[in-house]
Amino acid sequence: MTDDGRISSSPRGGHDSRRPGGNRGGVSRRPGNKPSGDPRLVAYDVTARIGSTDSFSNLLLPGALAAAGMDPRGNAFATQLVYGTQRWRGLIDAVIEAAAKRASSAIDAHSLDVLRIGVYQALFMNVADHAVVSQTVDLARRRAGSRSAGFVNAVMRRIVTRDLKEWQSVVVSRIAKDDHPQRLAVRYSHPRWIVEELSRAWDAAGYPGEEDSETSVAAMLARDNDEPDVTLVARPGLIDRDELADRLPRTARLAPGRWSPYALRVHGVNPERVDAVRRGVAGVEDEGSQLAALALANAETSGGDGAGEAWLDLCAGPGGKTALLGAIAAGRGATLTANEPSHHRAQLVRDNTRALPPAVMTGVLEHDGRDIGTMHPDCFDRILVDAPCSGLGSLRRRPEARWRKRPEDLTALADVQRGLLESALRAVRVGGMVAYVTCSPALAETRDIVDAVLDGTDAVERLDATAVLRRISPDMPLPGREGDVQLFEHLHDTDQMFISLMRRTR
Repeated sequence: MTDDGRISSSPRGGHDSRRPGGNRGGVSRRPGNKPSGDPRLVAYDVTARIGSTDSFSNLLLPGALAAAGMDPRGNAFATQLVYGTQRWRGLIDAVIEAAAKRASSAIDAHSLDVLRIGVYQALFMNVADHAVVSQTVDLARRRAGSRSAGFVNAVMRRIVTRDLKEWQSVVVSRIAKDDHPQRLAVRYSHPRWIVEELSRAWDAAGYPGEEDSETSVAAMLARDNDEPDVTLVARPGLIDRDELADRLPRTARLAPGRWSPYALRVHGVNPERVDAVRRGVAGVEDEGSQLAALALANAETSGGDGAGEAWLDLCAGPGGKTALLGAIAAGRGATLTANEPSHHRAQLVRDNTRALPPAVMTGVLEHDGRDIGTMHPDCFDRILVDAPCSGLGSLRRRPEARWRKRPEDLTALADVQRGLLESALRAVRVGGMVAYVTCSPALAETRDIVDAVLDGTDAVERLDATAVLRRISPDMPLPGREGDVQLFEHLHDTDQMFISLMRRTR
């Protein structure tokens, strides 16, 4: 893309009752426990706080690293420990239980977190056996107490006698051979119910010529344990992808997005320090999210070429899709209205769209989206419904979230999701387009919602989202039948977005 060739064509849960009641930080505050430059201590303290406060790694880790004052190598080691321990906690706990010969629930929380960090180093980071045992025992003395050190020592000595593949074989072999969901759950460190939801989603998605369900779900789970790319979006009319690439540090590793013409995948770059992102002409946005916005923008309405159209982002916060839609609308002579009921998130939308031409944005409303159809009936040509959901499609970005979510989360927002879609179908004009999208593959939040709403009306037709996405990206793996599109990590290397398009007929 540039003369120097820098872009190649290659491609939440409850409070832990086992912790002392007054220790809300989850860290043992014994005398002498001061911030330390040891990455293992930093990783333990962050891991313990994740467990006790229901916070997230990406919120806790930056402050902990800054306080520790380590060099870049120490920061990288601690970061890998924190994220890796959260991703692989299910398998790690199974290994600990096998080596300790007791349930993880019977191990005190401090010792368990120490062991998790030790096991991750031993099995995933190739730390020498003697070093990982001695360092984990030392961590136990400093954070879990001297009485824990002997127990941790015994368990770690058993653990280092086998490598990762051997331990996976040991713990999986204890599960009945015909219990495929549980075997996958342990092998790839996910709750069983998530494995089952992914299997149902895959079976319903309609992709042709792919492996059987178990093989495909295993590939999904494996990809869920990989660190996701950072993807930028070059907002059209404000900056193009080549220009964005040219403005990044020469040390950055860059590749064009696989599917979106505006996507740029980057490594070795802190997006918060990118001038184009700070100015709002570019943003951080997964390609799946970009495709959701592009599908709405490129679906054919029964009107003209887009000039003079009025677009609406019904659930706009924090505003990434809004900004991309607004940039596209500006190029077509359309206008965009955003709605976000949370005042804080509405402010984020305003900030995210600050670089758009003033005439494009007609305003950011702060209403319940379910009321917009009554307040503004038959007003809009295109409406995006990015419905709130469980977030099951972006677990790799917040690895601890898989241990906090529950099956009931998948139906907790069903009434809201249906209400938002029904509102959008009232607010769109006859011949206008509505896109219902969620960052989830779960049928209860995706196809079932659309089916339920469309079953209650004969004034809406479901369109072929597959054909629309094929026009956007001809090489993209897509279902072998018309209708909705579910993106999958192992096929698309994106968040697992669901995209359904529908047009009001009368």
